[in-house]
Amino acid sequence: MQVTETLNEGLKRGYAITITAAEIEAKVNEKLAEAQPEVEMKGFRKGKVPMALLKKQFGPRIMGEVMQESVDGAMAKHFEDSGDRPAMQPEVKMTNENWKEGDDVNVEMSYEKLPEIPEVDLSTIKLEKLVVKSDDAAVDEALGNLAETAQDFKDRKKGSKAKDGDQVVMDFVGKVDGEAFEGGSAEDYPLVLGSNSFIPGFEDQLVGVKEGEEKAVTVSFPEDYQAENLAGKEAVFDCTIKAVKEPAKAEINDEMAKKFGAEDLDALKGQIAERLEAEYAGAARAVMKRGLLDELDKAVSFDLPPSLVDAEAGQIAHQLWHEENPDVEGHDHPDVTPTDEHKALAERRVRLGLLLADLGQKAEVEVTDAEMSQAVMNQARQYPGQERQFFEFVQQNPQMQQQLRAPLFEDKVVDYVFDKASVTEKEISKDELQKAVEKLEDE
Repeated sequence: MQVTETLNEGLKRGYAITITAAEIEAKVNEKLAEAQPEVEMKGFRKGKVPMALLKKQFGPRIMGEVMQESVDGAMAKHFEDSGDRPAMQPEVKMTNENWKEGDDVNVEMSYEKLPEIPEVDLSTIKLEKLVVKSDDAAVDEALGNLAETAQDFKDRKKGSKAKDGDQVVMDFVGKVDGEAFEGGSAEDYPLVLGSNSFIPGFEDQLVGVKEGEEKAVTVSFPEDYQAENLAGKEAVFDCTIKAVKEPAKAEINDEMAKKFGAEDLDALKGQIAERLEAEYAGAARAVMKRGLLDELDKAVSFDLPPSLVDAEAGQIAHQLWHEENPDVEGHDHPDVTPTDEHKALAERRVRLGLLLADLGQKAEVEVTDAEMSQAVMNQARQYPGQERQFFEFVQQNPQMQQQLRAPLFEDKVVDYVFDKASVTEKEISKDELQKAVEKLEDE
């Protein structure tokens, strides 16, 4: 086997690989000899089929296997000897298209190699860590927001008419053809008008009712109603209004705290403070991570594989096009041509991606099985009722596994660099942190 370099330009490499006919024939004969003892053929005892007959019967198929194995082996040996790591799958093609048995096999292989990544003294990187404390004002604001979600209702002035959004407490009996039906009655039922929790048209007819009033509500069950005996039928609900209540913001007290699973108000405040500080820390980390990437981008410079940059620029342009055209689903649309701005962003992403991968490899950063399992579980929650199918899909899809592993690996490398860098803390307000986050989103 001969390997001759044909291209060495920047990161681009090209090689002509020649596998001689003698090498191929020797490997074919070797495979046939290995198989001969187990071969059975009519007219011959097991293991006694002549080699010439075996070659005629199985030679063409084995020849194809040997050629593929020889090319794969030549490529593997080349990468082992050269130390090159291809940026993308090498392009391989056979150049003697009219090949016939007895000819040498001539193959061209071309690829772009990954660049050598320069060393970075991480201790020279200076970063600022923003710190926000959860003060009483922030906790009180969050409590107020919770109080709005934990909406209560208080009695309206006697004689007031029910409005949309009010709660009507009532007894009712539903009848079809004058007969009460199962599940159509209740006592002291609290119904919020406008909640659309009852049959369409039901709540609308209760707007304007008063405490003590009796009201007959006539509605028709939908044709696709789950109870077949009621589907499409008209029903009359005899309602007795026992109270009309207006919405009221929940009082911030121990009772409200218990609605959110806390023992009392102080415990709820503690939980809120912890949650706020976790949110602040997450936002501050995102800001510091952007600062780190900016510093790394300035700290290193090396050649980038054009194929990776072009692929990334195309993906960026395609994604932004869909964001600007949200009504278009799928990929049935005109070609999207990347701009210089897309290419510049792609170069930054590829450079930082290669650098972080190199740093992680040298630091022996690994994503554990437990971390991967947690990531899959988090993703599976987005498909309620189909979690098991999602797990199976991930198990059978290496590309999906890589998509889940990549951000975990990057975050672990970022944390590793944080530990090595020079970090100073700066205490700021919640509003200042919000502005810093918004600045990230605008860039």
